Amino acid sequence: MNLLESTIKKIIPQDKGARAQARQRLEQLTMPHWALGRLMDLAEELAGMTGSVRPPVGRKTVVTMAGDHGIAAAGVSKYPQEVTVQMVHNFVQGGAGINALAKLVGAQVVVVDMGVAGDLGELVKAGRIMSKRTGAGTRNMATGPAMSRNEAIRSLESGIEVALELGPSTDVFGTGEMGIGNTSPSAAVIAVFSGLPLAEIVGRGTGIDDAQLVHKNAMIEQALEMNRPDPNDALDVLAKVGGFEIGGIAGLILGAAYMRKPVLVDGFISTAGALIAARLAPAACDYMIASHRSMERGHQIALDCLGKKPLLDLDMRLGEGTGAALSMNLVEAAVRILTEVATFEEAAVSKADK
Repeated sequence: MNLLESTIKKIIPQDKGARAQARQRLEQLTMPHWALGRLMDLAEELAGMTGSVRPPVGRKTVVTMAGDHGIAAAGVSKYPQEVTVQMVHNFVQGGAGINALAKLVGAQVVVVDMGVAGDLGELVKAGRIMSKRTGAGTRNMATGPAMSRNEAIRSLESGIEVALELGPSTDVFGTGEMGIGNTSPSAAVIAVFSGLPLAEIVGRGTGIDDAQLVHKNAMIEQALEMNRPDPNDALDVLAKVGGFEIGGIAGLILGAAYMRKPVLVDGFISTAGALIAARLAPAACDYMIASHRSMERGHQIALDCLGKKPLLDLDMRLGEGTGAALSMNLVEAAVRILTEVATFEEAAVSKADK
């Protein structure tokens, strides 16, 4: 049995007993019933995920998966592919959006080379990034499968390995990504699983104009027609129209779910990875928290497929894990409510009349 199969077999649903205990306490807090709304929902969820009425959430890690895509050669992005390598260096130097927001919430940022089409060897040797390369970028999905089935499995297992390596020092994971052209495979993955037309899903990514959007849509349509991914086989979808970092994100989520650790799913690309994870192991959904709703067209469709309501809606579309990082303080806030607010009995406060 390989790592992917063994991990999936060990993922179990949330702890109903811990959820019930948390709900019982939340209903007795010194405030009108459920007055803090979705923060209290989140507190109950966190108890179920961790199996504890005092969920550990202090140690936070955003994992930014980097990978390149052959479809970029088809002109689907506003930026050249070498930007992926350049941005990895920017992450390491602390100059990216994710660095600023992670610092704000006290989270570490771990960058993983899942398959960048450039040399990052010096950063790996220096211990500045993790290397889990499956290849130097995927192949062009508009002319054939993005990767082999074995490569898809490898990308997933790499993500699981990252989760397992970081697990001992992490209570809460956040997903992130970097890869020029990656909104195209993400749109393809979401289209396959949702069954909805590409026109409702494909967005502007890095900010392409109307003519480029038409071209991008045509290239993704060509990829779907060429490869005909099977919506009932998540590995087939990942292999034919996915990406190495999308597989890595899915694997990270599976690994977090196996360890019963919450994982904040970032935006459009991360949610495509979450869909892969959910189709491989439906119970993994119990450990996913939708951090925000991206401006990217189709993200709401992906969230609906997962049955998730995002914590934030700030018109963001950067990726990198920025939405996941920004939501981490909400996770901490939910736990503070559960553990620090007194009940009516503890505070000797009279309850409202029924």
